[in-house]
Amino acid sequence: MPTELAELAELLELQLLPDGRPANPLVVIALDGWRDAPPGLIERAAALVAGALPVTACALTGPPAARLQPLVTAATLTLTAQAPADGAMRESVPAADIPGAPDLEGALRQLRAAIERSPRAAVACGQLVRQTAVLDTARGLAAEAAAYSLLLGGPEFARWLGERGAPRHREPPAEPVTVRRDGGRLSIVLNDPGRRNAFSMRLREALLDALLVGEADQTVTSVELTGAGPAFCSGGDLDEFGTATDLVAAYLVRMSRAPWRVIDRIAAKVTVTAHGACVGAGIEMAAYAGRVVAAPDAFFALPEVRMGLVPGAGGSVSVPRRIGRWRAAWLMLTGDRLPAATALRWGLLDEVTQGVPASRP
Repeated sequence: MPTELAELAELLELQLLPDGRPANPLVVIALDGWRDAPPGLIERAAALVAGALPVTACALTGPPAARLQPLVTAATLTLTAQAPADGAMRESVPAADIPGAPDLEGALRQLRAAIERSPRAAVACGQLVRQTAVLDTARGLAAEAAAYSLLLGGPEFARWLGERGAPRHREPPAEPVTVRRDGGRLSIVLNDPGRRNAFSMRLREALLDALLVGEADQTVTSVELTGAGPAFCSGGDLDEFGTATDLVAAYLVRMSRAPWRVIDRIAAKVTVTAHGACVGAGIEMAAYAGRVVAAPDAFFALPEVRMGLVPGAGGSVSVPRRIGRWRAAWLMLTGDRLPAATALRWGLLDEVTQGVPASRP
């Protein structure tokens, strides 16, 4: 094995500390140093990167080069100093697209800090998106549910629970989801505006029931999903996090009571119109829809890794399908907010509209 490959193989070997924490959860590969490498060497290096357990981030300061594509494709993600001229190359995350990152080094610092906060969840997330990118929906959701349920019992999630403090008890709305039928059009509204439509158990069950009607009734030709109040959906109800005592049961519930599975099955007739916060479960289930429209004030984020978890509302399947697993990995690992304009350019959205959703005051 050439010296370059031997050094790379050693670098990519996951090292565990005595307490089980990954010592090297992130490996950064400077791609510019591989520009003159023979194609065969690049292919062999790419095979090592593709099989690595740590998160692998390639960094590219110069312009993209076709000869480097095998390494770019094999990595968890690639950060670039320059945006591709044609706006393509879904494997790359241009530093210019990252709010608050002035340059490539700033983007790398942001990624490293996020991964060092929750290294176990970060490694699990990096491996998860590699799997879900090549699996069908059912198998992808099974992989996601297994990883999520496993991490519920981990120390990083326990730390987040401690930081969150005691849950607040509140009176849930009488109708967490409202449904209206107009001919072949089924309008479904997330209706807990006081909590920015946080994805609670009751909201989940009501949404599942409504979507099952849209699937079973063949006279329903279109399903429109919106949110009442200042946000489409702020993500999971934080007061319900940490209440599961049987993690196997949590896995089975996540598999069997998933509204996003129904959205996926009837995607061709589902339109989601989002505004304000579209976080966690909000964007994860929305991304299954055949069409996703957003107001200019919408923003999108996947904060689960920071909490010691991975996306648990189908996002490891739906989001990579729309934007590629590489940019999806960036959003999941960093929890970075993606504004509507960038989400449109990346393909997470189909349209940004100046109109205001009918369900929004």
